[in-house]
Amino acid sequence: MNTTDQVTELLASAVSALGGAQRPGQVQMAEAVTEAFETGRHLAVQAGTGTGKSLAYLVPSIARAVAANEPVVVSTATIALQRQLVDRDLPRLADALAGTLPRRPTFALLKGRGNYLCLNKIHNGAAEPDELPQEALFDAVAATALGRDVKRLTDWSSDTETGDRDELVPGVPDRSWSQVSVSARECIGVSRCPFSTDCFSEKARAKAGTADVVVTNHALLAIDAIADASVLPEHSLLVVDEAHELVDRVTGVATGELSAAVLGAAQRRLGRLVADELAERLEAAGANLSAAIFDAEPGRIDHLDDELTTYLTALRDAAFTIRSAIDTTPSDPQAAAARTEAVTAVTEVGDIAARMLDSFGPAIPDRHDVVWLDQIENNRGGPKRAILRVAPLSVAGLLRTRLFQHCTTVLTSATLTIGGNFEAMAGAWGLNGGDPPPKWHGLDVGSPFDHAKSGILYVAKHLPPPGRDGTGSPAQLDEIEALINAAGGRTLGLFSSMRAAKATAEVMAERLSTPVLCQGEDTTAALVQRFADDEATSLFGTLSLWQGVDVPGRTLSLVLIDRIPFPRPDDPLLTARQRAIAARGGNGFMAVAANHAALLLSQGAGRLLRRVEDRGVVAVLDSRMATARYGGYLRASLPPFWATTDHERVIAALGRLTAG
Repeated sequence: MNTTDQVTELLASAVSALGGAQRPGQVQMAEAVTEAFETGRHLAVQAGTGTGKSLAYLVPSIARAVAANEPVVVSTATIALQRQLVDRDLPRLADALAGTLPRRPTFALLKGRGNYLCLNKIHNGAAEPDELPQEALFDAVAATALGRDVKRLTDWSSDTETGDRDELVPGVPDRSWSQVSVSARECIGVSRCPFSTDCFSEKARAKAGTADVVVTNHALLAIDAIADASVLPEHSLLVVDEAHELVDRVTGVATGELSAAVLGAAQRRLGRLVADELAERLEAAGANLSAAIFDAEPGRIDHLDDELTTYLTALRDAAFTIRSAIDTTPSDPQAAAARTEAVTAVTEVGDIAARMLDSFGPAIPDRHDVVWLDQIENNRGGPKRAILRVAPLSVAGLLRTRLFQHCTTVLTSATLTIGGNFEAMAGAWGLNGGDPPPKWHGLDVGSPFDHAKSGILYVAKHLPPPGRDGTGSPAQLDEIEALINAAGGRTLGLFSSMRAAKATAEVMAERLSTPVLCQGEDTTAALVQRFADDEATSLFGTLSLWQGVDVPGRTLSLVLIDRIPFPRPDDPLLTARQRAIAARGGNGFMAVAANHAALLLSQGAGRLLRRVEDRGVVAVLDSRMATARYGGYLRASLPPFWATTDHERVIAALGRLTAG
């Protein structure tokens, strides 16, 4: 029996043991994953909701890991999916397959070091009041809350077996957690740490080092792949679930920032470790840069003026001088921890300043990094925050050379085809470049849903194009009212901005007899639960609802999308990417803005059908979807619903669903 047949039999056994029904798409995907592992050819596989894709890649992964005694790493974008895999899918599979495999398969969850308690920091580096953010230094409530949290975390460190932040209930703010954790760069190392044998992070790494399947997240995968840090067990086989998120997560890891808060934290880390003259030099350079960016205009920076050049240069030089002046060799664990944290902080400041300066060396079309200034208003009425950021123009090259050249990779999601094919995603991942380019192929295993019979795609062609202010026109508000009334509530409203969501929710709360919830009124999880518990309720919100809601059944019969979710026209990174593509003769709008919108539309529309018996309508209230030239491209990215622009037919269909 060949390997593919063995995996097919294992999948059938697993599905039967779990009480499920095997689906053709699931079998097709499992066979394709098996072939990818055997041939070394990368695989991009789109598996619609309901396919059972986690089993379709976990079964071949387990079979390969046990047979070859080599681990398979599975990376996800969300904590929810990590938990599903580790708490539900993998334990059940281990039980189901234990009798048919040579040995029982093992698995482990691995996160970044900062997600675990650091015993050395707890016992040798107690939180100091001056580690509070500047705005909280004179806030007795904030200081008291911090002290309370640290005491609770210290007590918890004696009880927990894992030290994993996600197991602390209720949780604590980032500010409190930072007092009892360290990043990988801040860790003083196993050889010098007096708590190395009890270290929670090292225990997690040790467990992962012997597991057949290691579950991690895209951020840690990116650190392992693109940074000079080996944080995952050595592996040559990788599954990336929620792969539509990979580029954004890797970009996030590769983004650096300088702000008053970052610079202040670095200065506080120094304490008395260096001469006053050096500390004052860093403080002056940081103060000058902070003042300059506070007063500057936000947006992308294409040309660095003399003032910013001077301040960044001074900051870089001061940080690197201090780094060289700190002795990191003391044997005392408390001193070693303080010095390592200080070196890490000033090195990061110096590296980011140097990277920003270097990014302006090449001409604009040849640049690899984008620099921009963000200014974020303080919701509590305090001063705005100015943040200077630098990010890679593209991560395709990084992924190609640091990931795909070393690992046979399966990339999967319910939404990978944009405009009807895999080319856009493959280009963003780096699979379409290089010399020679990586070998890969794309596979769409479909969905168990009959979209044309289960769902309607309604484009409100009669509405005026949306305005620039982001709020709905009177005609759009009338349309929303009519659709929700016809649906009897049961509506998930997905909006392009929180301003639009809140404004529409306020109007609908006055007009409708059914309840309307809006994101921000409570935690998102609590709002989704209230929405799921009451059929008559509607829930309005923005980005996290486009991708994170799984509410099957009659509770959700109508998905409203207020406008095509193009990126903001002033988004510094995406506009720089558009410009770079246009400079090479491509269509920057289609390659960046349209693809961004298509992916989000596909994610949003995917909220409608979560089970085979679900029925409903996806209503796009942006007439450009029907009238603009790019409309067909966007529609081709959506599931094959039955499509119409007829308002009356949709109202009647929703009425029948409500009555049924």
